[in-house]
Amino acid sequence: MNCIHPSPDEPGFAQAEMLFIDPVACVDCGACVSACPVGAIAPDSRLTLEQQPFIALNALFYEPVHASRPAGEKLPPTSKLAPVIPAPEVHADHGGPLMVAIVGSGPAAMYAADELLTQQGVRVNVFEKLPAPYGLVRAGVAPDHQTTKRVTRLFDRIARRREFRFFLNVEVGKHLSHDDLLAHHHAVIYASGAPNDRRLDIDGMDLPGTGTATEMVAWINGHPDFTDLPVDLSHERVIVIGNGNVALDVARVLCADPGELAHTDIADHALTALRASLVREVVIAARRGPAHSAFTLPELIGLTNSAEVVLAAADRDAVHNDLATVSDSLTRQKLEVLSALGDAAAPATSPRPRIRLAYNLTPKRILGEQRATGMLFDVTGTDEVQQLDAGLVLTSIGYHGKAIKDLPFDEDAGVVPNNGGRVVDADSGRPVPGAYVAGWIKRGPTGFIGTNKSCAAQTVQRLVDDFNAGALAAPTAKSSALDKFVRSRQPDLVDADGWRAIDAAEVARGAVDDRPRSKFTSIADMLDVAAAAPAPSLRHRLVDRLRELADLA
Repeated sequence: MNCIHPSPDEPGFAQAEMLFIDPVACVDCGACVSACPVGAIAPDSRLTLEQQPFIALNALFYEPVHASRPAGEKLPPTSKLAPVIPAPEVHADHGGPLMVAIVGSGPAAMYAADELLTQQGVRVNVFEKLPAPYGLVRAGVAPDHQTTKRVTRLFDRIARRREFRFFLNVEVGKHLSHDDLLAHHHAVIYASGAPNDRRLDIDGMDLPGTGTATEMVAWINGHPDFTDLPVDLSHERVIVIGNGNVALDVARVLCADPGELAHTDIADHALTALRASLVREVVIAARRGPAHSAFTLPELIGLTNSAEVVLAAADRDAVHNDLATVSDSLTRQKLEVLSALGDAAAPATSPRPRIRLAYNLTPKRILGEQRATGMLFDVTGTDEVQQLDAGLVLTSIGYHGKAIKDLPFDEDAGVVPNNGGRVVDADSGRPVPGAYVAGWIKRGPTGFIGTNKSCAAQTVQRLVDDFNAGALAAPTAKSSALDKFVRSRQPDLVDADGWRAIDAAEVARGAVDDRPRSKFTSIADMLDVAAAAPAPSLRHRLVDRLRELADLA
């Protein structure tokens, strides 16, 4: 989650006397607590009297001027970034309790909801186009990273709040418009991510046998939109263009032992294909040299611990040349790990497929007429050309945001123009009333899951500032009418009870084979399970009735 420091890619790693937890980036998933072999990690609220000094030590690590602090000077008290929303008795001046719609249900969306619900009297409605929530945590995190997926436990706790509602299988822009949401809410936060892949503009990229690493990860994870992706693993080699963390994820899964993957939440169709795979090598090709590798050091270390990773002679020479000239500590650590990799010319040491990191290869064109049969590269900076045969070519060169109807959009940057999350008109710079963004659609495809927490908190702060200042128009429709209105547009709406039924069914299916869950990959199957869910609980009926009474009052 990038909240524990120093991490392997930071100065001081392995030399620090203790580790420090960033309270802003920490997502409260609890993974570090359960993993710590000596029980050294605990919430500050549970520290014993003897452990209290560690709060100050942790804060000291994040104090920029801690080195110059006079001896004995007390540290300022730490505080959670939380807006101050008008008390319920003055809500009448602002059109009633703060009502916020959030579009999307991934990390940025759920952290925004969590931040809003730290205050009393706020109501949050989350709209997601799929019947299952949690976005990239469900469909974008590699299945062998189950610890990372534990963050959904926090999301489940947020979703159980009585002030929170799910409207799943509802697509904003299709079933509902931006104006529809504003009619029922003070504001709308768009946390729709960056769903589009950046495409490689070379001949042959439209041939069968080509695709993107993002699509591949979605296929592996059972995303309903990618269940039928034509993935051909009948050739001995796969090429992945680009060497960021997603490229490493794809390569690692393609080379993993299917027997081990069988105990994850990998999609059944992906597991079946991997069991029959004839792939013996995955080549991760990068345009530039080793010093410019895009993957992070922890991901590289994880890859070398789980798969056989090798270099060709020319790439090993490039690593040594970079080591002789690079002074940056982080880059040197990456290069030192690379310098210890095996030789691609030597016989394989594992029955599993191996991964070859290749550098200074500029994609020229895809080979093949009816389907991809390989790739032609220019050797960067030379007149040399190199050809690699492959049955599958995937690109992993970044993401790009998708324009949102009725909002301004910066096509070049792939984001909605904003000031700290407050959507602004691209020409005038003036705020667009009631419109906000969080996550990748706000800042671009950067950061870790935990980065979305501080990103969402900043957006919520802007929203609440506007609400407190009376700058947000009051909803024109009653909050109790929202459910009926949405169902009139999308009769197949899936609510929280429907999602809990889907979730429980997936977990039960997985338990048969000792798996955390066995996902439904068909929207129709999800809807069937959701439709069979028990009638809304007494608690939900009471909440609905209280909302009706509040509207009447």
